Amino acid sequence: MEDIKAYIESGILELYVLGDVTPDEKLQVEAMALKHPAIKAELDEIERSMELYAGKNAVEPAEHLRGRILNSLLTNFADDSTFDEVIEEPKNNVVAFTAPKATNFYKYAFAACLALLLASVVALVSMYNKLQDSNSTIAALQTDKQHFANTVSLKEGELEVLQDASFKFLKLQATTKAPTGSQITVAWSPARKKVWIDMKSLKMPENDKEHQYQLWALVAGKPVDLGVFDANADTADMKPMKSIASADAFAVTLEPKGGSPTPTMGEMMVIGKF
Repeated sequence: MEDIKAYIESGILELYVLGDVTPDEKLQVEAMALKHPAIKAELDEIERSMELYAGKNAVEPAEHLRGRILNSLLTNFADDSTFDEVIEEPKNNVVAFTAPKATNFYKYAFAACLALLLASVVALVSMYNKLQDSNSTIAALQTDKQHFANTVSLKEGELEVLQDASFKFLKLQATTKAPTGSQITVAWSPARKKVWIDMKSLKMPENDKEHQYQLWALVAGKPVDLGVFDANADTADMKPMKSIASADAFAVTLEPKGGSPTPTMGEMMVIGKF
């Protein structure tokens, strides 16, 4: 009995009357109504209550519409063009907006941005020029530093030549190919295998850009290349040449720029023997 009461109070019967149940729920309600008279009686009561409520709150249609509604129902909601058309006046939903007041804000902002851009470009160009100047200065300082280091090394070599008793000095005299008075002094240390040319006392015709002088050592009658040098007007100090341990004589020839693998005998300028 309690289960029947709970079933009635669940609300499923009201939903059945309203037609708001699933097919399975509909079959279940109908089966329960056949099985339990109390449920059947409750269903009848709900239906009567719904009818009374509908009758009390029913709204009678206007007389002039009754015939049209019946005709529409009979023709399965066919053509109902006999109804008077109700034409609604279109509503004017357009809202007028007032035009914004003219302003010079963007004009001023653009001008400020342009001025800032120009100032930035000028600053970048100035910074770039300063950077280039700094790079040039650094390069010049590095060149000066290298030149100074070379000068110091050269001076140390010259001092070594003057102080080292193992060095021998040989003055090479002019041949018939060279102008009268041409000469060059060679400093050589057999023990240290070092050879220097005294460029300060050099007396040789200045060579052109396509030629250079080349120093040779004669060892057992065979020439050995000791390097090339230039005889310029501003040449000074001493110049180190290639090393050699033994030599019978030294000679200088005029060769194409960069030197030759063998001496050009017709261009021998000076020669000297120990």
